[in-house]
Amino acid sequence: MTIRRLKTYTGSQGYVYQYYFVGKRPAPTSESDANEYVFDVTSDRKLTYAVSIFLPNQVAAVWAESHGRTLSDSEQYAAVKMRLFRAFDELDNMQAQGRKLQIDSDFLQQALTVLGVD
Repeated sequence: MTIRRLKTYTGSQGYVYQYYFVGKRPAPTSESDANEYVFDVTSDRKLTYAVSIFLPNQVAAVWAESHGRTLSDSEQYAAVKMRLFRAFDELDNMQAQGRKLQIDSDFLQQALTVLGVD
């Protein structure tokens, strides 16, 4: 039995989210050529819903080409969590608007710069 660590984040919209990481898997082919990171999220402690964040392989490859190395798993996860936090901060209704999120090249570069990854 896996025990998940429930974490809390207070978004700038005033909601307090609780979430935990479910896992990483290759995205379904209907979505894209990407890795899908899945989190379970709640803002009311009653209803929990899945949030998928897609990190396209092409986006990671562009970053790797420009930096001369590939991203580690922990660096990828850190960028994914930054994308989750941005959604918590910016979306009025996470459940309706934030169930499938993408990471693009600009966001990946910005997030990793903030984290001090070069």
